[in-house]
Amino acid sequence: MKAVLQLSILTSALACQGPSSSVARPTASMDIHSFAEPHRVRVTHVDLELDLDFEHKVAHGEVQLSLQRTDSAAPLTLDVDGLEVVSVCASNGDARSFRFGPEQPRLGRAMVIDLEAGDEEVRIRYQTTEDSEALQWLAPAQTSGGEHPFLFTQGQSIFTRTWIPMQDSPGVRVTYAARVRAPEGLTPVMSAEQLGQDDSGAWCFRLDKPIPAYLIALACGDLASRDVSSRCAIWAEPSVLDAAHQEFIDTEKMIVSAEELFGPYRWGRYDVIILPPSFPFGGMENPLMTFATPTVIAGDKSLVALIAHELAHSWSGNLVTNATWSDFWLNEGFTVYLEKRIMEQVFGRERAEMEQMLDFQGLQREVATLEPWATVLDIDLEGKHPDDGFSGVPYDKGALFLRRLEQVFGREKLDRLLQSWFDQHAFQSVTTAQFEEFLAQELLATDQELAQQVNVSMWLHEPGIPADPPVPSSTALSLVEQEVERWQADPAAALDTQGWVTQQWVHFLQSLPTTLDGDKLAALDRAFNFTQTGNSEILCVWLRLSIKHGYAGADARLESFLTTVGRRKFLTPLYGELAKTDAGLKRAREIYRVARPRYHAMSSGSIDKLLEAAGRS
Repeated sequence: MKAVLQLSILTSALACQGPSSSVARPTASMDIHSFAEPHRVRVTHVDLELDLDFEHKVAHGEVQLSLQRTDSAAPLTLDVDGLEVVSVCASNGDARSFRFGPEQPRLGRAMVIDLEAGDEEVRIRYQTTEDSEALQWLAPAQTSGGEHPFLFTQGQSIFTRTWIPMQDSPGVRVTYAARVRAPEGLTPVMSAEQLGQDDSGAWCFRLDKPIPAYLIALACGDLASRDVSSRCAIWAEPSVLDAAHQEFIDTEKMIVSAEELFGPYRWGRYDVIILPPSFPFGGMENPLMTFATPTVIAGDKSLVALIAHELAHSWSGNLVTNATWSDFWLNEGFTVYLEKRIMEQVFGRERAEMEQMLDFQGLQREVATLEPWATVLDIDLEGKHPDDGFSGVPYDKGALFLRRLEQVFGREKLDRLLQSWFDQHAFQSVTTAQFEEFLAQELLATDQELAQQVNVSMWLHEPGIPADPPVPSSTALSLVEQEVERWQADPAAALDTQGWVTQQWVHFLQSLPTTLDGDKLAALDRAFNFTQTGNSEILCVWLRLSIKHGYAGADARLESFLTTVGRRKFLTPLYGELAKTDAGLKRAREIYRVARPRYHAMSSGSIDKLLEAAGRS
C-alpha cells in the first residue's frame, strides 16, 4: 500500500534553502542528553504535517515551530537523529540557513538554524530514514489481523528527534497540532485530541496543554474503538477489540479513583490503544492515548495494574515531568506509588499488597546485579544514554521511598503533599533538587521529630536499598509459599491452587527450590500446563526456569515467544538466561537472527548489547 506522498504545504516549501556547508559545534545545555539551548531560544508550539508511505517505510514531513526568543542574537538549536532535512524557511517563505554539529554516539547531532530579526516561527521540511529509531513499520504478518500494515512511534527517552526535528528534552514542553495523511483503510491516532478528517482527507489532531517531546506519539493501522465511558475508549485491531475491551472495562473506575486520591484529571479524554506484540514496553503514558502491549490481556484482569500505572502518569510524568533523565524517578517512582493506591482502591488491599511484595522482591534481586551507580535514585548519567539507567530502581526504589514517607508521616499527610505537588507544579518540568526543597518545606518541617526518622539524602543520593525500607507482606503470597513447601512431598496436582491469580503463580514459580531438573519441571507442566499458558507474565518466568534447568519441553514455545513478542521486559531475562552457557548463547543468536527485524529499536538495542557482552565474557 502507498500513501499519496505530497502535501500542498510540502510542495510550497521547495523554494526553501538546503543546508549550508559550515558545521556547528554542540554547546552546553541544561540537559546533557540534548543539544538544545532553550534558555536562549525555546520552542513553544509544534505544527506537524506528515505523509505516511508504508510501501517505502518513510514519513514525509514538514514541521512549523513557534519560538520564544530570550536572546535575540541566538540561533535556534534542535536535536535531530536519522532524519534527512531538505530545507528551512521562515513563516513568510524566505529561506533560513542551517547546519549540523558532529554526530554524537546515541545522541544524534545538533541542528542549528540562523534566525533573523522578527522570526517567530520556522518551517522545516524533512523525511525520516531507516535510521529513525522511534518508528516501527510492521508488515501485515506482524499484526493481529494479518491484512494491513501498522506503524507506531516510541519517543521516550530521546527518540522523538528521530522522527521530528525538536528540542528533545523533557525540560522543554510544547503544545502541538498535526495533520496526518495515511493510506485508505488505515486510521492514525495521536497523543492528542482526535479531530477527525478535514476536506483533504488528512486526519487532524490538537493538544493545547504543554508536554515534553517524548510524549508526542503516533500510531496508524487497521483500528477500531469501543467506549468504556463518556471519556474513555479502548482502541485495537478489530480482532483484538472484544478481548481488550473486556479486560480494561474497569478503566473509568480507575480514573475516578485516581481523581479522588490525587486531584482532577486534567487531560479530557483517557483512551487506551492496544498495539501489536512488537511494542517494546508494557505501556507508554502518551497523554490522552496510552499505548499498551497485548501481553497484558490475560483474560482475568490480573495484569491491569499496567493501566493503573499509565493512568497515574497523567499526574506524575505528564502533568509534572522530570526535567532531565537523571530525575526519571520523579516520573516512575511516584507513578508506581500512585498505581498501587489506585489498585488498592479499585481491587482491594490484598491485590495491592501482593504486587508491592513482588515489586520489593524483584528490586532486591535486581539491585544485587547492578553496579552501585545504577542503584541511585538521583542518578548520574554523564556520558551515558538515558536508557543505560533504565531498571527497576527508579520505579520500585522510588515508590519505596514514598511508602517510607507514608509509613512515618501517615497516609493523610502524604496525600496532601502529593496533591499540593501536582497542583503547584502542573504542566512544569522539575528536578530532584526542587522536590527535595518542596519536601523539606511542606512535610519534613511540619514535624522535626518524625523527619529525623527518614534519611532523605540516603534514599535519593546513595546506592542500594536503605536499611529502613517499609518491607511489604502478603497473606496471599504466604499461602503460596506453603504450597511450595508441600510440593517437596506431594505431587503437583495435589496442591491447593484454586483461585490463584497471576501474582500468586509468578510467586510460586519464583519460590521453587534451586535444585530443579527437567523431570521436575515436566511434572509441573503436566499439572499446570505452564508451557501453553496465554499469560505472558507467568510464561516468561516459566521459560526462564526451563532454560536454566534444561527442560526441553518448553523449547518450541520459547522460540515462538521470542519471535513474536517484542516487550523488552520479557526479552532481556530470556536472552540473558540463554547467554549464560555456550550452547545457550549459540541458540540465542540463532533465534535472534530471525527475531531481530521484528523488534523495535529499543528492544534490539538492549539485546545487541546483551549478546555482545556475553560473547566477550
